[in-house]
Amino acid sequence: MEKIVLDRKTYRDKVYACWLGKNIGGTLGAPYECRKYVNSLDYFSPVPKEPAPNDDLDLQLVWLAMVEDKGFPPRLPDFAEYWRKYASAYPWNEYGFCMRNLDRGLLPPVSGWFENYYVDEMGSPIRSEIWACVAPADPQRAAALAWMDSCMDHAGGEGMWGEMFWAAVESAAFVLDDPRALIPIGLSMIPPSCSIARVIREAVWCADNGKSWGEARERIATTFGHVQPCNAIPNHGFIILGWLYGRDFGDRLCKAVNCGYDTDCTGATLGSVLGIVGGTKCIPKKWSDPVGTAIALHKFTRLPGAPKTIGELTTRTVSLAEKLAVSSPRDVAFGAKPARPANLLSLLWRNEEAVAAARQDVRAAHASAGPAEVVLHYGGEPVLRPGVTRKMWIALKVGGQPANGSVMLAVPKGWRMTPIDSPGGGSFTVTAPKFTGTARIGVSAVMDGKKHSVAFAVLAPDAARGYPAGSNIEYCPKCQGRKGSCICG
Repeated sequence: MEKIVLDRKTYRDKVYACWLGKNIGGTLGAPYECRKYVNSLDYFSPVPKEPAPNDDLDLQLVWLAMVEDKGFPPRLPDFAEYWRKYASAYPWNEYGFCMRNLDRGLLPPVSGWFENYYVDEMGSPIRSEIWACVAPADPQRAAALAWMDSCMDHAGGEGMWGEMFWAAVESAAFVLDDPRALIPIGLSMIPPSCSIARVIREAVWCADNGKSWGEARERIATTFGHVQPCNAIPNHGFIILGWLYGRDFGDRLCKAVNCGYDTDCTGATLGSVLGIVGGTKCIPKKWSDPVGTAIALHKFTRLPGAPKTIGELTTRTVSLAEKLAVSSPRDVAFGAKPARPANLLSLLWRNEEAVAAARQDVRAAHASAGPAEVVLHYGGEPVLRPGVTRKMWIALKVGGQPANGSVMLAVPKGWRMTPIDSPGGGSFTVTAPKFTGTARIGVSAVMDGKKHSVAFAVLAPDAARGYPAGSNIEYCPKCQGRKGSCICG
């Protein structure tokens, strides 16, 4: 089968422009973040002398290090490990509640939604670029990787669909440049009825039906607006408006940021997309010179060896993509000259992998067991109520694929556990007496003659009393970091 071939020079240029565009857009929007009124920017205000620190980029640097260290494919327990190590101080919204769940022993994807009001926010859509850049011209793989990432703090929410959408769009943008072709590819990777898909279609409808930018912005803000300015739904509409209504790189960024709401995220995401589509030649020096090429880490990102410049980040990103292409061959390869097969669009529209990812159970937890993952399906919330029998089941994975093996569940003394016959085994009913706090369910898994033991947290009702919607977790009054992981010490 003929492959999509990316010429290395153009590919590298697009990766560089992606990260540069992200820095530019994030810096443009940073001063106006969380203001829900319309802005009137036509350039930086104030004009920067360096890029603004931005978690939009920083968390992707953590994933870069994770994949460099752990290899492909990444595993959900790897994401949890690296979040704990290098991003645990972030206190805001979904980040804080992800870490709160990890502290309680709740692993992804359940860490991403349990008692987390913020699953519909922008925290994961802004992390899409790394997956597009390491899986260029392979939208379904990029979207599936984005699903794994978003499980950490947006499982099952609109933020998850947003990250999958942008990862696919940006991946396809390495070989297509028309937004009218790219947007439908992204939409094909996510549930058609989700709010992210609906707001994107509304933004496209406005552009197709002669609505002015102001009218379109008002329609999005009125119909899809939210009390939380970082809610992903209206912000996705604003990114699309900037892309479709703008005349050039700078005007597109300004039109997105001028919509208000989560302006650093909308600007940064659109800047990345435009960089991939047009490469460095589409970014005028008037926009790149004030920001420069340095990477400014946020104080809550404690990542040793993080890239210091866009150039270094590009080199490391390209290296990963090349390794992935060799270790896991697909329909994409790198070469000296580009090649586009006759069935290019059909390849880009393939979405089986993304759809399969989206169907995975978020009421589950993934733990490492040597080279494998043990997955506990809770059958509901990770909470057991006294005397209520719950069916749970165990799955084994290696390399992201189902694996064979035997499993056994061990429950605390006084609990009742009954195995259920099922194909492949691994199903049980569990009944707990009255208990308090957090209990542990042990799993023994035997694969290829080797035994692995892992444990999963189960909460009593008194440990799962919820959290007031719209509130954040406690933070340190001195450094503003998450209490318990602050950076003061």
